[in-house]
Amino acid sequence: MTAKWEKTEANVGVLEVEVDSARFSEALDWAFKKIVKQVNIPGFRKGKVPRKLFESRFGVESLYQDAVDYVLPTAYESAVRETGIEPVDRPAVDVVQVEAGKPLIFKATVTVKPEVVLGEYKGVELQDKEFAVNDEAVAEEVESIRASHAQIDVVEDGEVQQGDTVDIDFRGTVQGEEFEGGEAENYQLEIGSGMFIAGFEEQLVGLKPGEERDITVTFPEDYHVKSLAGQEAQFAVKLHDIKRKSLRELDDEFVQEISEFETVDAFLEDLKKQLETRKTEEHKRYLEDEAVKAAVAAAQIDVPQAMIDHEADHLVDNFAQQLQMQQIPLDAYLEFTGMTRDELRSQFVESAEQSVRTGLVLEAIAKAEGLEPSEEELEAELQKISESASLPLDRVKQMLAMRDPGFESMKADLRSRKTVELLVEHSKLV
Repeated sequence: MTAKWEKTEANVGVLEVEVDSARFSEALDWAFKKIVKQVNIPGFRKGKVPRKLFESRFGVESLYQDAVDYVLPTAYESAVRETGIEPVDRPAVDVVQVEAGKPLIFKATVTVKPEVVLGEYKGVELQDKEFAVNDEAVAEEVESIRASHAQIDVVEDGEVQQGDTVDIDFRGTVQGEEFEGGEAENYQLEIGSGMFIAGFEEQLVGLKPGEERDITVTFPEDYHVKSLAGQEAQFAVKLHDIKRKSLRELDDEFVQEISEFETVDAFLEDLKKQLETRKTEEHKRYLEDEAVKAAVAAAQIDVPQAMIDHEADHLVDNFAQQLQMQQIPLDAYLEFTGMTRDELRSQFVESAEQSVRTGLVLEAIAKAEGLEPSEEELEAELQKISESASLPLDRVKQMLAMRDPGFESMKADLRSRKTVELLVEHSKLV
């Protein structure tokens, strides 16, 4: 087999492959053995028709498609390895020559990974940012803890207030016509969450259980459902009940119930240490993000649309999985929001392109710097997974190797981390 690669555009080229006649003859033999099992010719059992009789009756050309389908994938993969190209999308294949006794020749139009022209990525100035733990931060964390341990009471005799969770039915109309996703029963809504259109939640304040109220709001001009954007809507709302959080006082008794500490002072001292550790991590991630952004901005890349499309599809799939973890099917989410899958996907395109650019730049820097994870680093990462999953190390290796032979994905992740560490280590904080 011979292969020749010729670039025709920035990230596109033609891979011409010639499969020798002997190999193609083997493929024709395979195709005959497959097809003859389905052939009925009087006087012969299925699968027992002689090759010459078959070809005289049906023509050797009847074997060509199956023979090509059999030999082409492996020939293409071999040609890719031989030429050293890195395809990022399925090729468009054109068979140039297919004839018994002759080589099979095909051309594949291939989109390949783009060339990355790196800019300055060492010695880059980064604007530092303070991540200090002050009394306000501690107080906010305390309130969050109190809220997470709050007692939820049903308000029998009272009105809706900010922070309450209400159980409501609602039916929305625009110009007297109902619209998709504008109706629900027994919907749980936290007042002040900002989950609904601006003005909706505020107009429920003061409502009592069993009461009904008509609410008027205006959809934003940039609302994702174009037919509703900028439109005034009326909602008929009925309130069933009100649930209100009752916060505990931060005293020794409360602290003893939720932690290992005996006093408020000891609890707050430990809480401050936790916040300091968290802020240190946040500062580290901030510097990493800034260093990566600078390296990506300095690089020049012509990103193929195919790579962006694949990443956008990947992000949509991840989003669907996150919804499913909340027991929300993607179809139900699309119906409620009034979006199509394509409209949802379009919201991920920009971040998909940025993700692809970032990955390409980090990969190029790792290659330029010769960064590779060591066996010790790989083993340490596997050990972390083992401890986290409470599984024996050998079992973890076996499970991961089944879907990631050679741990290539893990190595790529470690390589990326080492690259980011290098960017931060060689940056200048100002």
